[in-house]
Amino acid sequence: MSETTGATETTSAAGAAEAGRGERGTSSRGVSPLIRRNWRALALGVLLLLAVAAPFQLVPFRVFQLTMVMVYAVALIGLNLLTGHAGQISLGHGAFFAVGAYGTAVMMYHWGLAYPLTLPLAAAAAFVIGYAFGVPATRLRGLYLALVTLAIAIFLVPLLKRFESVTGGSMGLTLEKPAPPGWTGLAPDQWLYFLALGGTVLAFLVVHFLLRSRVGRAMQAVRDNETAAEVMGVKPASYKRSAFAWSAMFAGAAGCLYTWTIGFVSPDSFTVNLSITLLAGIVVGGLGSTWGPLLGGLFVMFVPSWSQDINKAAPGVIFGLLIIAVMYVAPTGLAGLAKRTADWFDKTRSIRNLRKG
Repeated sequence: MSETTGATETTSAAGAAEAGRGERGTSSRGVSPLIRRNWRALALGVLLLLAVAAPFQLVPFRVFQLTMVMVYAVALIGLNLLTGHAGQISLGHGAFFAVGAYGTAVMMYHWGLAYPLTLPLAAAAAFVIGYAFGVPATRLRGLYLALVTLAIAIFLVPLLKRFESVTGGSMGLTLEKPAPPGWTGLAPDQWLYFLALGGTVLAFLVVHFLLRSRVGRAMQAVRDNETAAEVMGVKPASYKRSAFAWSAMFAGAAGCLYTWTIGFVSPDSFTVNLSITLLAGIVVGGLGSTWGPLLGGLFVMFVPSWSQDINKAAPGVIFGLLIIAVMYVAPTGLAGLAKRTADWFDKTRSIRNLRKG
């Protein structure tokens, strides 16, 4: 009788211990995502604080460089939407960038429009033009679509030079940069920095909610399997045009910010090299990732100048070699490399916890 009772108590104790281990495992599994979310929110908060403090700690030239990083990041948000989330390739993204830049310049130089009004108008104009040029995307794909978008970037420069009375021809247009309001106490470079920062944050928020809407989910469905998406009631042609339009809108907004920051536009600033560099930037940054556009903006801003410093005779060769090196180390881009590193640390920590248990 006592043996039976002892066996029962032993079994109960073992079951309780197992249940306790199960509860602890469930608890740790439940807490881990919560901790991860909190760390992401904390990291985002720290990044915003650093971004706000940066123009007060850096010299004007560095502030200008960071401003241009954010300008390029806004353009790459659009390209990431088109290529990373909608699966459409474009080698003419610089053309929509030019639409926003020249549209802003014309509105400020010829029409005397206040600069805050030029941002929504430039973005809207690029959206309409992007929707029109999105028509080929409904019939073409792959290499053929890339060639059509490349043609857009190629014929843009001679087109801008032709209408000299409007665009200033080869000499371009020189504008006054937006001046900071007196109540801010900011220097001109700091004011332009905060304008770009506000535009970047707004662009990230817009694309964040767009991707979680019905339109964003439909774009991703078309990217993953166009036939299956059509069976589910999604119209691929419509969402491909929408992807081009939204992508062009972000590029147009970036072009507007570019004009504000530089105070000058000329056709030679928007050659096909710009489109290729933007595409390289988003690939290096990480297609389809949240932080890919920002990392790509850093790449577009700093790597070409570093290539020039390394070898003034062949900066293009150095630039190409750096792209190859990054793609070899991080095939999914810098954002993908960061994610894989974080996953490796999580996996290592989990293995250590199991061994301790």
